[in-house]
Amino acid sequence: MANRGELRVMENLDEVDLKILRALQEDARTPFSRIASSIGVSEATVHLRVQKLKRLGVIKGFRAVIDPGKVGKSLTAIVLLRADPTKFRDAVRQIASIDDVYEVYDVTGEYYAVLKIRASNRESLAKIIDRIGEIEGVTSTQTMVVLRTIKEEDRLKF
Repeated sequence: MANRGELRVMENLDEVDLKILRALQEDARTPFSRIASSIGVSEATVHLRVQKLKRLGVIKGFRAVIDPGKVGKSLTAIVLLRADPTKFRDAVRQIASIDDVYEVYDVTGEYYAVLKIRASNRESLAKIIDRIGEIEGVTSTQTMVVLRTIKEEDRLKF
């Protein structure tokens, strides 16, 4: 369920904003002039709307999408983490600071967090898991190595 701040932002987005966002998700390097032409507005309108979307925090940044395997991070693992609830906040902050930990989710259920790790090989993954296990407040981890990525989507559908 969206919180009030998210609802206010959603209410401020119109169809032009959504079309701009779709175009930028497809290719963030698309010139504003091309986006403007494709959606029937001026280039200045696209520029102003993008500035507004950045200011509202809808657009968090622009970056290249890199194939992890091509830069030596071909092993992906999902780690389920259990923790002492009184030390969880500090433990998860320390985990989030580890370079090869790419995603950290605070979740419901029997586990306290779900982590996504990218490593170069099994040995480097083992070292990361050992490092996580040494953090005060972490009581156990369960690691699953990803065999194949069936779907990994970084674009939102709206």
